[in-house]
Amino acid sequence: MLDEALKVITPEIIGYVAATLTTVSFLPQAIMTLKTRDTESLSLGMYSSFTLGVLLWLIYGICIADKAIIYANAITFLLASSILSFKIYNTLRKKKKS
Repeated sequence: MLDEALKVITPEIIGYVAATLTTVSFLPQAIMTLKTRDTESLSLGMYSSFTLGVLLWLIYGICIADKAIIYANAITFLLASSILSFKIYNTLRKKKKS
């Protein structure tokens, strides 16, 4: 029984499940941040590094033609770069007020 199940679960299926889980887990925070535009609690350095890392994963996925990596990181990059843009805007606006 287990042997048959392992034959069905291919590395590609594992990749798609992993990509789906990591992207979906990011959605609630992304949606809340995009709705409220509140980025006060986000670290600019961490979010910049995270967004760059996601972009590099996307480029890597393109280089090796892995659709699971490409899809997951394209979606996450769009969301992360939007949030990073809000964070930069809010940081600059706060400095300008000071």
